Amino acid sequence: MAHDSHGRTIDYLRISVTDRCNLRCVYCMPPEGVEWKPPESILTFEEIEHFASIAVEQGISKIRITGGEPLVRKGLVEHIRRLKAITGLEAIALTTNATLLPQYAEALRNAGLSRINISLDSLDPDVFATITRGGRLADALAGLDAALAVGFHPVKLNVVVVRSLEQDLAAFARLAIDRPVHVRFIEYMPVGDAPLSVRGGHGGGWTEADHVPASEILTALDSALGAEGLGPLQPVGDGSGPEGWGPARYFTIAGAAGTIGVISPLSRHFCGACNRLRLTADGRLRPCLFSDREFDVRTALRDGTDEDIEAIISAALNEKPETHEQRRGTSRRMSQIGG
Repeated sequence: MAHDSHGRTIDYLRISVTDRCNLRCVYCMPPEGVEWKPPESILTFEEIEHFASIAVEQGISKIRITGGEPLVRKGLVEHIRRLKAITGLEAIALTTNATLLPQYAEALRNAGLSRINISLDSLDPDVFATITRGGRLADALAGLDAALAVGFHPVKLNVVVVRSLEQDLAAFARLAIDRPVHVRFIEYMPVGDAPLSVRGGHGGGWTEADHVPASEILTALDSALGAEGLGPLQPVGDGSGPEGWGPARYFTIAGAAGTIGVISPLSRHFCGACNRLRLTADGRLRPCLFSDREFDVRTALRDGTDEDIEAIISAALNEKPETHEQRRGTSRRMSQIGG
């Protein structure tokens, strides 16, 4: 098992396979998008697989594929099949906006993918189109249905809560009553070059005013559900919630097929239990989401040895910070780091 300098077990690697996306979410990037990395700077699938095999030897047992939108990269299904064949790797998951899942869900399942997280921030078609700058809610919901139909479990919905957006959070709770999905409300995180206002339509940055703490999210949900004769939210006991690799706290509603969770990186940070490293699409190993410290893996993969790569992993573990210290803003946006 791998441990960092603070004694935490690090067994989870998030790998971004692309910085590109087919949506332009207002909290992730400005209207014109961001400048894509040139193809030659992006790790090949073979390079990612080589790094992953060494990382597994060093103690990584779980991998999540992210982007950008990972499904826009051709060949992803076979890439996942090859990753799944790495001896010692226990599971592979995917984070996606789900719009392309109807055409890929069955093939992904057959390739060995076991878990899917879907990023979905509104169940209102007009609000969804505003948040994504032109996306169609019907496409995302079709992707959700496809994930459930082919047997992915668990299927989680990630909802970034932004105060200045018109989000009906209770609608997600009702969705979890009817379907076996696990909705996680995520505090808006200070990633990107703050402050650019979502309300003003610029996007891609972060403002203090748009942050909604998890306690407020839960209070608002309880109030809204109570007004409809539903609820209250009840904490899920240990071992009763969806199997997870991360820090969500889960709640349930009587008779619901799914659960409600909150992820609170700011108001109730979970740095003490952090178990992950991140590999960006252009080959930088990042010990902490909120830190700009990165280690150059790409050069080692192309010009170095396995021992060089092992040394980089060791250095990243050694320099993983104890806490993010409430840092505000990063030099790269979420799509460039890996969601």
